[in-house]
Amino acid sequence: MPTTPIHIGTWLSIGSPVIAELAGACGFDWVLLDLEHGCESEAALPSQLRALRGSTTRAIVRVGAPHADLISRVLDWGAHGIMVPHVNSAEEAEAIVQAAHYAPRGHRGFSRTVRTYDYGLNPPGNTPPPPIILAQIETIQGIENAKAIAAISGIDALFVGPADLGHDLKVRQSSLNYDDCLRTVAAAAREQSKECGILVRQSADLPKMRDIGFTWLAIDSDLSLLREGYLKILQSAKS
Repeated sequence: MPTTPIHIGTWLSIGSPVIAELAGACGFDWVLLDLEHGCESEAALPSQLRALRGSTTRAIVRVGAPHADLISRVLDWGAHGIMVPHVNSAEEAEAIVQAAHYAPRGHRGFSRTVRTYDYGLNPPGNTPPPPIILAQIETIQGIENAKAIAAISGIDALFVGPADLGHDLKVRQSSLNYDDCLRTVAAAAREQSKECGILVRQSADLPKMRDIGFTWLAIDSDLSLLREGYLKILQSAKS
């Protein structure tokens, strides 16, 4: 029985084309360019996407909200896919898919002259490749509806937001166990023949997540790596 491949990525929050280019040169399978909590606006996105050109690294952009115009724009600029935060229902998932797909599946506006088609030099055929869509499960409601969200055609993977999910469980004083929630998401994705993913801060956590069934694995972020590196330098210098 064939095994599902593991996609190793990392979070890019600073908005630097240099860091994006370095991540691509290092050989990550994918990077997450963060417009939700990142340090740059969407105006900085095209330069980061250009920096990945020529690499095999796929650019996934996390939009701050499921606005159809923003989803269309980042895909027109050349993102391979999108991640959308706080997807809580099948209806929300369906709206996201429609925003990301051309007719007849969706209602995304079509242009042959956008960057993703080399400004008109390489227009798509009648069936352009579909974008990758990762739906973030970050709330108790999302956990409860994970199976229905995964069942939506066009959703490629459920992606757990660990910080938001942990926060929701805590502030709502839920009896749900965090690890059980992870297993619920993985089972929902598996039942619908979809993948699932998560952000981890330590490489040591990867085996556990792989065992649960996560295959889209993001390891740490550029901001966190710089912060921890600077702190180690200072601690060493002052000791």
